[in-house]
Amino acid sequence: MHAVQVALPNAVPTLIGVVADTHSSPHPDGLRHLAALKPHLVLHAGDIGDLHVLEQLRAIAPLQAVRGNIDDASSGLPETQVLEFERDGRRVLTALLTHIAVYGGIRIRGEVAKAARAASAQLIVCGHSHVPFITQDRGLTLFNPGSVGPKRPPLPILFGVIEIGAQGISMRHVDALTGAKWLPP
Repeated sequence: MHAVQVALPNAVPTLIGVVADTHSSPHPDGLRHLAALKPHLVLHAGDIGDLHVLEQLRAIAPLQAVRGNIDDASSGLPETQVLEFERDGRRVLTALLTHIAVYGGIRIRGEVAKAARAASAQLIVCGHSHVPFITQDRGLTLFNPGSVGPKRPPLPILFGVIEIGAQGISMRHVDALTGAKWLPP
């Protein structure tokens, strides 16, 4: 699998916005709050729906996206993407972006773990379940930003942020309605 090189600015921290499961209708407040963060890049982890959503996200920042199970293969979007984030010519993070990465709760699917390891990825970014989580399994970190699309009760409407700073890498969920950091109840 060919990796995409992503050059990060020298300024730290660098913010990467992460969305998934927009289903043609990203919440307008979510897009507004995402844009206010001024991310360096936006990732879409699939189930885009109408491709006009990608143009809305590109208006915020450069975009990397993969297709989900509702997306048409004719879109030309890959099912999986390896992203190598570099600063000053040094790799700071390798991430595998895919839509479906887990089964049975929060267990990484075998083929996804194998692909992540083959790419030397430390992070898997996924969508599909609409359930937000940051966890570890099989020695890999897994990040699902939740859904920023139409609400599915009782799940919140969220997006994610990956922050690459001087002290390392952190991830968080953001409430799409308020722009505040979201923590599970």
